[in-house]
Amino acid sequence: MWATVSSLSHTDPGGSVGPVATQRVELFARDSPLVLESGATLAPVEVAYETYGHLNGDRSNAVFICHALTGDAHAAGYHDDPERPGWWDNIIGPGKPVDTDRLFVICANVLGGCMGTTGPSSVDPATGEPYGLRFPLFTIRDMVAVHRALVRHLGIARLRAAIGGSLGGMQVMHWAMDFPDDLAAAVLVCATSRLSAQNIAFSAVAREAIMRDPNFHGGDYQRIGARPDAGLAVARMMAHITYLSEEGMRNKFGRRFQNGTTPRFGFDVDFQVESYLHHQGEAFLRRFDANSYLYLTRVMDYFDAFGDMSQAGPKLERLTTPFLVVSFDSDWRFDTSHSREIVQVLSAHRVPVSFREISSPHGHDSFLLVIPEYHRTVASFLRRAEARPAAMPAEVR
Repeated sequence: MWATVSSLSHTDPGGSVGPVATQRVELFARDSPLVLESGATLAPVEVAYETYGHLNGDRSNAVFICHALTGDAHAAGYHDDPERPGWWDNIIGPGKPVDTDRLFVICANVLGGCMGTTGPSSVDPATGEPYGLRFPLFTIRDMVAVHRALVRHLGIARLRAAIGGSLGGMQVMHWAMDFPDDLAAAVLVCATSRLSAQNIAFSAVAREAIMRDPNFHGGDYQRIGARPDAGLAVARMMAHITYLSEEGMRNKFGRRFQNGTTPRFGFDVDFQVESYLHHQGEAFLRRFDANSYLYLTRVMDYFDAFGDMSQAGPKLERLTTPFLVVSFDSDWRFDTSHSREIVQVLSAHRVPVSFREISSPHGHDSFLLVIPEYHRTVASFLRRAEARPAAMPAEVR
């Protein structure tokens, strides 16, 4: 759910899409605003997005990437420094599983984000001040509405596939259920149809850390030139623990001390794992907004794809989009039971679905890393979707 560029890295096969630029477009004019599920309206909505590869003549080779909680539009290639590629560069590019030699790839910053798309840090045109907590609450449905508007703006009627990890998978799930004609295939990685009580609890503590920071000022910190950095860093540190696995942390840090082999017996950073978490918290402050963190975690809390089967059931009965659902055996944030629940519901409604649990020691962050079996699985599914986008066999493993 949480796009983090892990310090764990692997050499990836294939090439880079090279230098790229983030583009921006205004959608939803004032006379045709975005009407949110709550009934509130937004106009205009600025959307930051990037594209990779080339759209073919009949515009049938487009793939949409839905990013996770703290991701952005910069999924592949690089802006200035080739050593700092996009957050999913290892899977998007020429010869990679999402092969830009064949596919036209789109990735957009989500509604409510802070990387170029309209969100709580944006200026409210009605007041000339940042929205802060006056930004209206929104849902996964609203995020998908913005994605769809961007796709239409690009002149694309039907996507070859939509692919998402974690929160991105929630977006793909909703997109396929509500607009089945939009997608020829759907890929969900480390995803869930709804958060468990434990997951909601983690997010609640993170939000409390932010809102109890003295510099939060009711969400109006931008207006007074302050930042709730302490709270946001703590929220990130706690969340990051859940993205890793116990095995991964043991292998990477163990009980090793930061300096030498003996403890300093104090409350400063002493263990290597403490230093790592502090680094993650500090680095996060340079690229994310506290209010966006509040809103996007709340969006996840409320999502429940199959909660009301009187509404979800008929949608599933109509759904013929082939799905690939991938989980990792060490992911305890969204463990494999979350993926199996999705697979069971889809299968019960005769939706074509392939499922794969993949072994990895890296926890939830596995979806961001080069894990050969994972990459082969995605590549194979996308090739099959290209060959038979409307009639792929179900395969539940």
